[in-house]
Amino acid sequence: MIRLLTVLHRPPWFRSGLVRSCSGLPPDRTAARIRNTFLNFFRDRGHLLVPSAPVRPRGDPSLLFVNAGMNQFKPILLGTVDPRSPMASYRRVANSQKCVRAGGKHNDLDDVGRDVYHHTFFEMMGSWSFGDYFKEEACQMAWSLLTEHYGLPVDRLYVSYFGGDAAFGLPPDDETRQIWLEIGVQANRILPFGLKENFWEMGDSGPCGPCTEIHYDHVGGRDGAALVNNDTPDLVEIWNLVFMQYNRELDGSLRPLPQCSVDTGMGLERLVRILQNKTSNYDTDLFTPLLDHIHQVSCVDIYGGRKGSSDQEKVDMAYRVVADHIRTLSVCIADGIHPGMSGAELVLRRILRRALRFCVEVLQAPQGSLAGLVPTVTHILPAFFQIMDVINENEAQFLSSLQQGSRLIHRTLNRMENKHGLFPASVAWSLHRDLGFPLDLVDLVLEERGVRVDREELDRLISENHKSQSGPQSQLSLDILSLSELQRLGVPHTNDSLKYQYSLDRDRYVFPACCAVILALYDGHSLRSEVSEGQRCAVILDRTCFYAEQGGQSHDQGYFTRNGSKDVVYPVDAVEQVGGYVVHHVTTSECLKTGDQVELHLDQVSLSVSQLQQVESCVMDVISANQRVYSEELPLLSAKTISGLRTVDEVYPDPVRVVSVGIPVSELLNDQTDKQTSYSMFSLCGISRIVAVTGRDARELGQAVAQDVDSLSARLAGSTPSSLVSAHCLAKEVGILSDAVDNTPIPQWQRRDLQNQLKVLQRTTNTTVRKLEVREVRLTEALLQKHGKKDILVDSVDTDSLSVVMKTVNQLSTAAPNAVVMLLAHQVHSGKVLCACQVPKGSASSSLLASDWAVAVCQHLGGGAGGNAVVAQGTGSSDNIIEVLRWAEQFAVQKIQR
Repeated sequence: MIRLLTVLHRPPWFRSGLVRSCSGLPPDRTAARIRNTFLNFFRDRGHLLVPSAPVRPRGDPSLLFVNAGMNQFKPILLGTVDPRSPMASYRRVANSQKCVRAGGKHNDLDDVGRDVYHHTFFEMMGSWSFGDYFKEEACQMAWSLLTEHYGLPVDRLYVSYFGGDAAFGLPPDDETRQIWLEIGVQANRILPFGLKENFWEMGDSGPCGPCTEIHYDHVGGRDGAALVNNDTPDLVEIWNLVFMQYNRELDGSLRPLPQCSVDTGMGLERLVRILQNKTSNYDTDLFTPLLDHIHQVSCVDIYGGRKGSSDQEKVDMAYRVVADHIRTLSVCIADGIHPGMSGAELVLRRILRRALRFCVEVLQAPQGSLAGLVPTVTHILPAFFQIMDVINENEAQFLSSLQQGSRLIHRTLNRMENKHGLFPASVAWSLHRDLGFPLDLVDLVLEERGVRVDREELDRLISENHKSQSGPQSQLSLDILSLSELQRLGVPHTNDSLKYQYSLDRDRYVFPACCAVILALYDGHSLRSEVSEGQRCAVILDRTCFYAEQGGQSHDQGYFTRNGSKDVVYPVDAVEQVGGYVVHHVTTSECLKTGDQVELHLDQVSLSVSQLQQVESCVMDVISANQRVYSEELPLLSAKTISGLRTVDEVYPDPVRVVSVGIPVSELLNDQTDKQTSYSMFSLCGISRIVAVTGRDARELGQAVAQDVDSLSARLAGSTPSSLVSAHCLAKEVGILSDAVDNTPIPQWQRRDLQNQLKVLQRTTNTTVRKLEVREVRLTEALLQKHGKKDILVDSVDTDSLSVVMKTVNQLSTAAPNAVVMLLAHQVHSGKVLCACQVPKGSASSSLLASDWAVAVCQHLGGGAGGNAVVAQGTGSSDNIIEVLRWAEQFAVQKIQR
């Protein structure tokens, strides 16, 4: 999808991090002040404050959403960070990260609304050390912030640590326990736990290590040690400190990391609940303005905080669902994730529809109410989001599906013999698959009627769907240990400057030849000096012309050939940039070794037709808007302060050229514009080149060529050629039109579309030609039956193609190898006669040469012929084909008898 970047401007009342509190809370206890206290604390201790990453993950296909503060720092933890990027220099970092946990491994969606502390969107305040401080300083800072700056009472706090695991050979983290004792935590409040609770892992493989957690007791005045990690809502974990010191290998073993790191995370919503002395997250100033707004637009009582059996009508559950989900929708849509049909977009669609269902059916709010909550979200969260139109459009679509789905559920329930039995899984799955009805909504509707879905059968249907849509996952990304080994071996970073050295020749990109040397091979487990045939492996070269996936662009496609085996192709499945190395994912057709010299070949294809149409449509919209274009060269740091600027994890030059459409760069820089709906396309620019055909001529030429193609298509669809001559003429006409389409200056999307149409026509005409030829060649069987085992076979066939006559002669000669064969084809309308013959080589009929025979017959017909002793062909004219056949046979008889 090609999109123009949109600058979303903050309203004039907004100032960074400060939102006026309407809750009557002390100023130092508002959520905004609590957030700022955290950030300022770590800034004062040498931490670089970095912005929150968007909730759409960058370059991480394993995630649907950013679900933890560490996601944006994974390149550092994995050792894959580009050494030229600012991130490579990070040592101490802190931020407040927007997180979404809905779908995937971490999924809180189904729990939201049922209790008072689960959320799909939340803020994770975090601090990190990358090879700087470790356990002692991390624990000291955490304890100081909580007890001295936030003022939490020490007798409400408990600490957990990793107690070891004998089965994995992991000792207890006694170092951390000792640190807490030295800080002053009582021994009976320092509790050991196992792998599940206090050993953090990024995934099935990768960096991992023990963690220590700080827990808070909302009740106090008791010994709550037994309630820690016991899913008790009154005693909760508030801060997790992870000490990454191992790497989990694919075989499950652990190896020490070359550099230890610290990753801490504390949920803002939980901390605000504690500091504002509330029993529910929804009672804090992060949610109360939303709940008040929801009450204003609904037809139900004010929010009462009820849950479970006390919330019989699920009204308070609906309040919580809508308040939570509108925050998630606002953040996701602002970060470029719109409700859709796959991946994160599908999850967001489910969230939207879940919110709409509660909004309409339970809260009885009118259509448009959900989107109307967006301005309230902007007062609470430190950003301004333009998302109301997206929500309203999706609301209208879903309400129709909701009504249709509800009717289907009711009809199914009425047909069920046992009104309290299992609801058919096939119907539930159909609702989800065909109407976009979230499965949890099906459960809720049925739960209200005392019915449940056949879960076992539904799980089977879901599993089958997943199997049909999923493929094997690549395990070829270099891990941190392999990257460290490459650096130890002195393997240089890949020179990929050739990816920009191309030219344009007649609407096609032309890349120069690129020869490279294999510096390293990786099989998914370790570096190898050799990879055998049929394996998938990662190949690192000294240089490459392939573009790696980055900056929102997909990777180039193509293949390798190896010097000395140019006919053996090594397909390149993917290309990624990891820690300064360009890694080519390759399937080996033959053995590959380090030191092998290879030649790189790019598939030089353009965009798809629909993508080209989108590009042209976007360009035409921009041209039609006729807005002024501004540009200014700025220092990189200054440019990055522009509100709404979206960059990617790449290295930019300093200074950079900022290009803005519609708004002067100076206004963007100084945030002077107060337009809430002002759009500007701008970017940090390098060198770019666009080649285009403009003006009326381009469109008129395109229309003329398209009419010719449509005319030919209509003729082919109207009737099938009855003769080979007409079929060959049509095939030739397709070829001429193809040349015209290739060389006429027309819109590129139209060229591609017409080329595709002509390919179909070419296949159609070629198929017609082959069918006509095959039909006529089948004459062979009839002729053999007619003449039996005669030594001289002379006859006529009905065709207008000399090639068919020759092919038929060849087949007759093969079937009757001792016979001499001549076939004539009489064109009745013109009198023309086509002639072809074949004589067995070295047979008793050697006195008859094919060339003599064809020449004699064709001269008798006033024409000519040519060939050799075995085969010959020619043409002539006659009104009496019977007389010609008799003359040709008599000539052969006389020659053979001599």
